[in-house]
Amino acid sequence: MQIGPVFRALRRSKIGAALVALQVACTMTVAVNSWSIVQAQIQLEGQPSGLPEAELFHISSSGFASGFNAKTSVLDDLALLRQTPGVVAATVVNTVPLSGSGWATSVRTTPHPEQDAPAAAVYMMDEHGVATFGVELIAGRDFTAEDVRERGPAVSDWPHTAILSAAMAHRLWPEASVDDVVGRVIYTSDATPTTVVGVVALLVAPWLVVDNPDLTMLVPDKLMVDNVQYLVRTETGRVDELMPLIEEQLARANRGRIVRAPSSMADTRARGYRELRGFATILVVVTAALLAVTALGIAGLAAYNVRRRTKEIGTRRALGARKRDILGYFLTENFLISSVGVAFGAALTVAFNVALVQNIPDMPKLQWHFVLLGAIAMWLVGLLAVLAPARRASDVPPAVATRTV
Repeated sequence: MQIGPVFRALRRSKIGAALVALQVACTMTVAVNSWSIVQAQIQLEGQPSGLPEAELFHISSSGFASGFNAKTSVLDDLALLRQTPGVVAATVVNTVPLSGSGWATSVRTTPHPEQDAPAAAVYMMDEHGVATFGVELIAGRDFTAEDVRERGPAVSDWPHTAILSAAMAHRLWPEASVDDVVGRVIYTSDATPTTVVGVVALLVAPWLVVDNPDLTMLVPDKLMVDNVQYLVRTETGRVDELMPLIEEQLARANRGRIVRAPSSMADTRARGYRELRGFATILVVVTAALLAVTALGIAGLAAYNVRRRTKEIGTRRALGARKRDILGYFLTENFLISSVGVAFGAALTVAFNVALVQNIPDMPKLQWHFVLLGAIAMWLVGLLAVLAPARRASDVPPAVATRTV
């Protein structure tokens, strides 16, 4: 029974209602897409790495002295690390998981370059690498000393054995079990034939925001270059104790290089996601501010309508309208305005997300339930914003109808 009078009243104040509906639509567009990004960020931060992160730290070595011998330095450092009490395993690596930078190569099941080839993050290590990373070997075998080769700065090809993550194995051979993958041949970016000798359950890439973070490959390359990183696995609870000790030992063992940046995996994870977390915080603050501004706009329009229709409200009260009828009138009016804004906002939200996905790499696609939740949120914001002016309207006494005659 309220719909007819509400429509007639809205036709007399089209501009105000249209502006509020547009504000609702724009706020919904920004809010829903922001919530989607924040939700993706929360899931991203919580993704498992496949590593015993509490037991790992990494440290860098950069040679600078004239005549610095990279091979001797690496071999001496690894020997020192592995004989340190409390160290479970250590290896030299080209990059560290969750660090934000690393190596990758395309991987194919045939030597033909025209085959669609997924990219795999590459971790180089020696025969102690799998034990150091602490990943679970679920098929095949670990690297042996015979598999490992020394990789200097001039080497550009790939070794002839590799271990794949389960996700990478499934991507290359969707129909095969992990046991069947062992022994098969893959081809990397330079068409080098490489035999898969093992499969690990899970190991994430160094990059934080990628569509498939678990497409990874381990290769038996022991880096012999001036700038290297060591990944060290300690006994449980001894990372903080051993990091400064090992940094001091490495620095003292060779004065012709700089030992720097010791970092636990927990710190690496936190540091890697710090920028993304800051961006998510900004989105939350902006969204909250937009919701507040929209609520003020709705409340302002409702308050204006109450003042403008005071005589009309008094007349309705004199004719027998109850307080709840007046309250329901303004709530219905707001619901109709909000519904127009929500309908337009839903279309605008989807279109805006499509544009983001097409133009920004790794932007998450919008899930349909976010649009539904956004619509409900905008209706609730509108309801709460109009409640106070609507109650003031319901308190207008019938006598007001005669005061202005």
